[in-house]
Amino acid sequence: MFRGVFEHQIDAKGRTSFPAKLRETLAGAYDERLILTTALDPCLHAYPVREWESLEAALAKRNPMEPGVKTLMRLYVAQAQEVTIDKLGRLLVPPTLRDHAALNKEVVWAGMVKVIELWSKEGWAKAQKDAREGVDSAEVARVLGELRSQ
Repeated sequence: MFRGVFEHQIDAKGRTSFPAKLRETLAGAYDERLILTTALDPCLHAYPVREWESLEAALAKRNPMEPGVKTLMRLYVAQAQEVTIDKLGRLLVPPTLRDHAALNKEVVWAGMVKVIELWSKEGWAKAQKDAREGVDSAEVARVLGELRSQ
């Protein structure tokens, strides 16, 4: 499972380091490849290839003409690109994906259980602020209670 928040740099060519802690988890359970795609938020989602393939298999069973499925395919699947982590622990974020998440100079990797988010530092700070200001404590407590009883 991926967890933790890690700040890194991204260079003008779009190369950024993949956090060592996340890399350990990735290497232990998967391989050195990730699928990067645009999220609905102004960030990117990074999936281990096996997790991405499971999502695609589930999506392939759905009616492609269903409005939500079609939109998901256009915004999420069509944008997906495979990247490999090099021997120095870096990966190259393609320009179209960098643009979606406004990635330049400082980035934040956030482990989110089976997926990893990649944000601009400013975008992450705003998302955190919005989450804290808009938090429905009762709803969060309800979900946490359900998770604990499983």
